[in-house]
Amino acid sequence: MKGARVRRAAAAVFTTGAVFTTGALTAAPAQAVTVPTIVAKGGYVMNNGTAKTLYSKKADTPLSTGSTTKIMTAKVVLAQKSLDLNKKVTIQKAYSDYVVANNASQAHLIVGDKVTVRQLLYGLMLPSGCDAAYALADTYGAGTTRAARVKSFIGKMNSAAKALGLTTAHTHFDSFDGIGNGNNRSTPRDLTKIASSAMKNATFRAVVKTKSFTAKTITKTGTTRTMAAWTNTNTLLSSYSGTIGIKTGSGPEAKYCLVFAATRNGKTVIGTVLASSSVAQRTADAKKLLNYGFAV
Repeated sequence: MKGARVRRAAAAVFTTGAVFTTGALTAAPAQAVTVPTIVAKGGYVMNNGTAKTLYSKKADTPLSTGSTTKIMTAKVVLAQKSLDLNKKVTIQKAYSDYVVANNASQAHLIVGDKVTVRQLLYGLMLPSGCDAAYALADTYGAGTTRAARVKSFIGKMNSAAKALGLTTAHTHFDSFDGIGNGNNRSTPRDLTKIASSAMKNATFRAVVKTKSFTAKTITKTGTTRTMAAWTNTNTLLSSYSGTIGIKTGSGPEAKYCLVFAATRNGKTVIGTVLASSSVAQRTADAKKLLNYGFAV
C-alpha cells in the first residue's frame, strides 16, 4: 500500500510538472489597454491616417466650442482662391474696440499697423487673438459694410462645415472667434474632423505647431514695429512628445477645450476634449487620450 501511494504521488508530481511545462510554452495573452476616464464632458480621438475611431465620450453631443472655433476661421481663410499670405491688412479701431468690449483674448494688434495675412494667422492661433480673427473675417468676407463682410465670412464657415458632411444640428458657427450668441456649437467628433481637414494645409500645420512667433508690422508712418512675441496657448507643444498642434478654447459656457494632434512612430492621433474643468485638466485629459490612442 505504501509503495502504491508513492507511485500515485510520483504520477501526480509528473502530471503537475507536465502542466507547468505546457503553461511555460504557451504565450500569455496580451493585456488589454484600459480605456481612460476624462473629466471633460465630451471627447473623441481618431487615427488621422485611417480615420478609425479610437475613443469616444459623448462624441456627437453638441457643446460650446470657445476659441477652438478659430480652427475653422483659419481653414476658411486658407481656402481662399489665389490667397496671398503676404497681403497687408490695416488694423482698424473696430477690432481693438471689439476685444476690449468683450474682454477677449487678443494679439494686441495696434490700430493703423499693416499686418500680413500670414502674421494674422499666427496672431489668431497662438495667443488666440480675437482681434486677428476679426481682421481676417473683415478681409475675407464679402460686402460693402463691415457687418455684411463678417456675416458673409461666418456663412463661409458654415458652408465649409457642410462641405465636410457635418450637420447644422451638430455644428453651427455664429461668430468668427467663438464669442457668439449662444449658437456656436460643435461636437468632439465634428471638431476633430474639421481639424483633420485643416491639417492637410501646410501653412496651417506650420502655424499650429509653432510655440512662439514675433511679427514685424508696418506702422502708420512706414516704420517697422516689432510686436511682443505671441506664445502658443497649447502647452502640449512643450509637455507631450510628438505634439504637432492644434488649438485651445475656453469661455463661460465652453469651459476648457482642446483640439490636439501628435505623431509618434509614423502614427498621427488627433482628437478633441470639450468642457473640461480647467486649463490643467484639459491638458491632462488630452494626454490620457493621446497615450490611449497610441497604445491601441
